[in-house]
Amino acid sequence: MSPTRGASASTAPPPTAGPDGPGVGRFGALAGWAQRHRWAALLLWVVLLAAVTLGSQAAGSAYKNDFALPGTDSQAATDLFTAHGSAEAGDSVDIVLQDARGIAGHRPAVERMLAEVKGLPGVVGVRSPYADTSAVSEDGTIGYATVTLDGKSEEVPKADITAIIDTAAHAATDGLRVELGGDAVRGAQDQGGPTAELAGIVAAVVILGLLFGSVVAAAVPLVTALFAVGGAFGLIVLASHVFTVADFTPPITMLVGLGVGVDYALLIFYRYRHELVRGAEPAEAGRTALDAAGRTVFFAGCTVIIALLGLVALGLGSLRGVALALALTVLTTMAASLVLLPALLAVVGTRVQRQVRKRAARATAAGTAEGRRWRALAGAVQRRPLPALLIAVFALLALSAPALGMRLGFADAGNDPRTTTSRQAYDLLAEGFGPGFDGPLIVLVHGDEAAGQAARAGLAEAEGVAGASPAMPSEDGALSTVIVYPETAPQSAGTADLVHRLRDVVAPELERDTGAEVLVGGAVAASQDFADTVSQRLPLFVAVVVGLSSLLLLLVFRSLLIPLKAALLNLLSISAALGAMTLVFQHGWFGAQPGPIEAFLPVLIFAIVFGLSMDYEVFLVSRIHEEWERTGDHSLAVREGLATTGKVITAAGAIMIVVFAAFVLSPDRMLQQFGLGLAVAILVDALVIRCLIVPAVMQVFGRWAWWLPAPLARRLPKVSLERPSES
Repeated sequence: MSPTRGASASTAPPPTAGPDGPGVGRFGALAGWAQRHRWAALLLWVVLLAAVTLGSQAAGSAYKNDFALPGTDSQAATDLFTAHGSAEAGDSVDIVLQDARGIAGHRPAVERMLAEVKGLPGVVGVRSPYADTSAVSEDGTIGYATVTLDGKSEEVPKADITAIIDTAAHAATDGLRVELGGDAVRGAQDQGGPTAELAGIVAAVVILGLLFGSVVAAAVPLVTALFAVGGAFGLIVLASHVFTVADFTPPITMLVGLGVGVDYALLIFYRYRHELVRGAEPAEAGRTALDAAGRTVFFAGCTVIIALLGLVALGLGSLRGVALALALTVLTTMAASLVLLPALLAVVGTRVQRQVRKRAARATAAGTAEGRRWRALAGAVQRRPLPALLIAVFALLALSAPALGMRLGFADAGNDPRTTTSRQAYDLLAEGFGPGFDGPLIVLVHGDEAAGQAARAGLAEAEGVAGASPAMPSEDGALSTVIVYPETAPQSAGTADLVHRLRDVVAPELERDTGAEVLVGGAVAASQDFADTVSQRLPLFVAVVVGLSSLLLLLVFRSLLIPLKAALLNLLSISAALGAMTLVFQHGWFGAQPGPIEAFLPVLIFAIVFGLSMDYEVFLVSRIHEEWERTGDHSLAVREGLATTGKVITAAGAIMIVVFAAFVLSPDRMLQQFGLGLAVAILVDALVIRCLIVPAVMQVFGRWAWWLPAPLARRLPKVSLERPSES
């Protein structure tokens, strides 16, 4: 069977003959309404933004981290700790003391400070280093007091932790150094101002100004994005009272909202500018832009939302809230691009029209036709499609290779800036008590006291264990807790191996010998459980997202090869981004602190990048398909598709790259990894894949790119995105 043209008739809404004229679809009609009621539409957005902002400020946030993992040892241990009243159910803060001459001489001052700490809110107990010889290093220069909190670190108010930090810091003297460690302290530390966000906005303004040569034209997409992000931010704060939304969600939504918001607005605005150059009046250009590029934005936004909601399939509590928040952000940016942007264009359209046509006239006089260089690039690729394809693919596979050795986990205080008190405490404890002291394993023995003592002896002799504390009975005597100190640092692969060895080998033997249940828990074990759970459920997540997205592309382009190509190339850009993250943050390239990749970032990056990649895929391939429908010349269609979309794709990609890359400036390691991963993925997708690989693949496919078996073609509904503009 040979491929045929005309396979994708439009199911766009039937043309209307209303006030916007004949042949205008629903998106064009929406633009027409926004144009006619421009001031009402702008006022509506301002009122909504003000209402959401004031409402969110009045209600306050209710962010909550939910790292529960039902069915894992660490979660079972936490549940038993809580049920039996163990102090280990609450997290702790370490007050670390250091004096090169010994800490014994500071006992009176330290004891007074600890008495003050014990009376602070959120504190249920304090253990002094002077009452526990194991809490003092062998040379007596380093010791620590343990402050037990009344809940998990994410549940204790930051104000309570700040009070502990301030009270302890007052005990420091010229000879005595006082530092504080623990997850609660890390969460309460000042993360700095919005430097990354501001850098991203400034860079976006510069690129938009260079692209359009006008402050007004550059401001329109950016203002649209800022309105959308502001509204989404307030809605997420309100949603945190209904859903479980993690406290690290706001900076992530800011990052994604700015990039996606400018991207969507730019795609529509660029089509608007294109129509102005062709001679359309501002009102007509706005309707045509929404009726064409608006469909692409709508499809792309829906794809991103589907990919994000696919995170729900992972069944991880914290990621569900992040996915819902990001989906809400994308939905808001999509709404702003389809409603607010046409209203803004109606207000500044005449001024933009003068500037656009003046610049176009200068370009024509200079003989620089728009898209000339992109046509030349497409022609060069078409003349040698296989070398271009193979070189680009091999380069991306080489960049992807390090991802095969990616180790998932969570950053700890050892990755904090060296100036923070949490990092100082971490280093002091490692110096005084060994590298494994900063990440102990909490082993629970569900049995009598004798079972606890026997388990402690077996654990102390296990390979990879530096030491084990005495078995500590719970309040009701039904449980015993043994703190196991690994020989290796918390983020070391050796510690992860120890967790698995204790569970798979040591614990079963102890259970047979003692008749008690033995569970390995604690923060380090919980991090490993989270990473293992993500790895196990990742194939299902990828299958759901790729399957649904490919089905949508099948409906839109009525082709089997286009969805297959899109899925494989999107996976290639994501794997290249993960490979770059592994090189920088796991292997310590460019001076980064070596450590694991945050366990939830690969799936989050996959969801976002897969949706954004579909954005560029649809924008480019739909224009190629439009030319193919019009001319029947496949090679010409590829050249014209790249010529008309190459500039806007690279500009939109450049804006997202600088916005995402700006977050590498953040002091937060998670945001650094997230920003680098997204920036590399968009760089690869916008430049290498869309500008080199896609034209090469489409040239190799030829007319078969649009092939669909006749039986399937008859059964599929007919859908299209682009309403071709009048020639």
